[in-house]
Amino acid sequence: MDTSGNLTLTQLMTDLAAKAKAGAEGLRLAGPEARTQLILSAAKHIRAQRDAILSANAADVEAASQKGLSSAMVERLVLNPDRVEAMARGLEDVAALPDPVGKELARWERPNGLDIARVSTPIGVIGIIYESRPNVTADAAALCIRSSNGAILRTGSEALNSAKAIFVAFEKAFAEAELPAAVQLVPTADRDAVGLLLGGLNDAVNLIIPRGGKSLVARVQAEARVPVLAHLEGLNHTYVHAEADADKAVSIVLNAKMRRVSVCGATETLLIDKAVAETLLPRIALALIEKGCELRGDEAARAIQPMAAASDDDWRTEYLDKILAVRVVNGLSEAVAHIRTYGTQHTEAIITEDPQAAEAFLNEVDSAIVIWNASTQFADGGEFGLGAEIGIATGRMHARGPVGAEQLTTFKYVVRGSGQTRP
Repeated sequence: MDTSGNLTLTQLMTDLAAKAKAGAEGLRLAGPEARTQLILSAAKHIRAQRDAILSANAADVEAASQKGLSSAMVERLVLNPDRVEAMARGLEDVAALPDPVGKELARWERPNGLDIARVSTPIGVIGIIYESRPNVTADAAALCIRSSNGAILRTGSEALNSAKAIFVAFEKAFAEAELPAAVQLVPTADRDAVGLLLGGLNDAVNLIIPRGGKSLVARVQAEARVPVLAHLEGLNHTYVHAEADADKAVSIVLNAKMRRVSVCGATETLLIDKAVAETLLPRIALALIEKGCELRGDEAARAIQPMAAASDDDWRTEYLDKILAVRVVNGLSEAVAHIRTYGTQHTEAIITEDPQAAEAFLNEVDSAIVIWNASTQFADGGEFGLGAEIGIATGRMHARGPVGAEQLTTFKYVVRGSGQTRP
């Protein structure tokens, strides 16, 4: 065992946690306007660093391609000038959000005269572990600043060069504001750093948020010694109901699957009602096939439209690729039953002109996001008006759905008295 190496990594991670903790307190005391200006400054530096960011990203993409990563993984990694500009605009959107800290959530007075208020507060220091999405570095940093949290960001090795280049913008912003850096980036791809982060780093870390594939989330949930806010896979469904508008169905399904196949909001299974499958499935299939999508269907779907046979594994697979599973269902109840059996409680959509059917679907499907007559690709914090997101939480504790700045707060009770003593 290389003891000195382990000690060096342990000290590195301990130092990052101490800096994030001290920085979080400074961030909270600095006030809302200082936090706003800090995020705007980071956006300015993102734009100024564009060429350096793109150069670092090109190196990451080249290395990923040489490693033989899937096309979907490489697509998630790629940055271009438009995506860098979108990253900067996303920071400006976060800066424009109402500050969620110190907000009075409720207030009441007891018969004995005690005045009690519930007030939002930061969580503390958040460890965020994510894979090959460079924009998460900027989004996570900005959301933690907006919510006055410290953060330790740990990206996957494939995106490390990109993350370092993006993080320079935040280092410059903290320096200009003369504030201690509440956000820290793990500068190494050493996998042992994840284990140290999951251990809590001497109780300095208050929450872990994993954003990535099934194996990453499973490891974090199994090993973490601090609470975890999980972002699980998006095995999402779009259900074309018997009363669906044909043009809407074609347009929505095509967007839900093919707009960006590598995002967690992409539809992975199409459920189509038996009542309209004969007429609608060929139209939808043609639109998808023209865009290069491979279809895998059950027996009923294949009887209507030529496609590969779907196995039981296809109903359980988040492809993140140009592949769509297709199943013909006999009514809304069967569609809901399929979603309950195979879904990951991420995002589900119904396409219908029947309001009663839509409301039944929205009520009966217990996923983090349920949608009527719109694409599942709207499962995104920015589209929800949250500025950005760290991920889509699919659990039931603390936060569910897009995790933005407000979801990164907890609360405390503030009790004001006038000399009361308890009998």
